Amino acid sequence: MHAWQLQTAKARFSELFRLARSEGPQLITRQGKEGVIMLPVEQFEQLTASARRKKSLLQFFQESPLVGLELDFERDKDVGRELNL
Repeated sequence: MHAWQLQTAKARFSELFRLARSEGPQLITRQGKEGVIMLPVEQFEQLTASARRKKSLLQFFQESPLVGLELDFERDKDVGRELNL
């Protein structure tokens, strides 16, 4: 992935756009720190398609990263507290 400084990206936006379409995602930095990535809309659609797809509650739990995790639900019996009346 090619990295562009923000000011260069602004000055050469047409080239940045063309490269994002032809070569893939382009990283844009600001003050030496990663800022944003420009990518073709097709790749964006691919990445976000599953998030937009509606799921049933059952599907949600079946796809959970916690599937198969053994949890201990045992606890001491609650006997309440003493009250002085």
